[in-house]
Amino acid sequence: MRIVVSMVLAVFIAQVSIAQVTNEIFESFKLQERRNVSYYFPEDYTPDKKYPLVVVLDAEYLFDQVVANAKFFSRFEGMPEVIVVGIEQSKNDLRWEDCAYEENSGLPTEKGSQFYEFLGMEIIPYLDLNYNTAPFRMIIGYDITANFGNYYLFKDRSFFSAFISISPRLAPEMENRVPERLKAMEQQIFYHLISEGGDPTVKQLDQNLKAIDKPTIHYSYDEYPDANEVSVATYGLGKAWEQMFEIFKPISPKEYREKILTSEEPVFKYLEDKYATIEELFGFQKQVSLNDIMAVYAASRKKDDYEALKPLSELCKKQYPETMLGFYFEGEYYEELGEAKKALRTFEKAFGMQEIDFLTKELALEKIDAIKADFGY
Repeated sequence: MRIVVSMVLAVFIAQVSIAQVTNEIFESFKLQERRNVSYYFPEDYTPDKKYPLVVVLDAEYLFDQVVANAKFFSRFEGMPEVIVVGIEQSKNDLRWEDCAYEENSGLPTEKGSQFYEFLGMEIIPYLDLNYNTAPFRMIIGYDITANFGNYYLFKDRSFFSAFISISPRLAPEMENRVPERLKAMEQQIFYHLISEGGDPTVKQLDQNLKAIDKPTIHYSYDEYPDANEVSVATYGLGKAWEQMFEIFKPISPKEYREKILTSEEPVFKYLEDKYATIEELFGFQKQVSLNDIMAVYAASRKKDDYEALKPLSELCKKQYPETMLGFYFEGEYYEELGEAKKALRTFEKAFGMQEIDFLTKELALEKIDAIKADFGY
């Protein structure tokens, strides 16, 4: 670790407060070269938060598109804010040296192995050491650099949790090796493949990946037959980005219908599992959104799962302590149990709290009056 610290001190110090994007020269010990590297940091970066890390190969072509997606989706709650690092590779055709593989074995050449260590032992450790990075890391590549990302699956535990592979130029047997490695891995892996549809090897990779039935492997594929080898990146990157951070987004109407209402498990467990997965992947606790609370509340009513109201009420008391949510849901829980006195006292507490969403003081008062009328209180 001291070697890494000494090395990076000679490289640069990113002035996050001055600019969102910095372009620096990285003096690489592994490559024995100076490499152009770009960094994007969120405007409101703070050491108090954790940030997933996105590594972009072919940065001259892809970095700006990735940053644009990161800013757009994080602004509208489609994903957490991220740090993006772009590795420039076009000068002197470095991408072909960095990502070269042996034709017989399909494994990286000596230079490819050095580039592998450059990312894994220099770039990523530097950012982990100097910034509050989350355990979720993504790598994005195109053509030969997309193939290179697959080599990080060959370890027992991958540096990266997510892969966006755009029109990959696959090394020999990669269409079989990638699925085999994913089936053997225990960690959560997100893998998105993008193609213009003309490469039979990529199609075979897609078929092999679709055959994997494992809850920790999240695979998606998009084909754009109208795109060419250049435009396919623009066509596919936005949709791939959306797929990668699906778990982070608020519950959608489709998710509500197809996953919550059709599940045989308790309704509240879906919410628990969703936010536990977010914490596991991104390394921080996300506040449960009001949208998700209301979705689970609606499902509990729809499925007559009134037991869900009790843990939901406790969650709301913690997450939205000044509002009516917690006590109102708890009041409905006691109401369904037939415990009128407890329900009455709880709705009275809700009446004294702040209104939120559809929950108003008038609604709480209606509940109070109805219980008093029914039981003669």
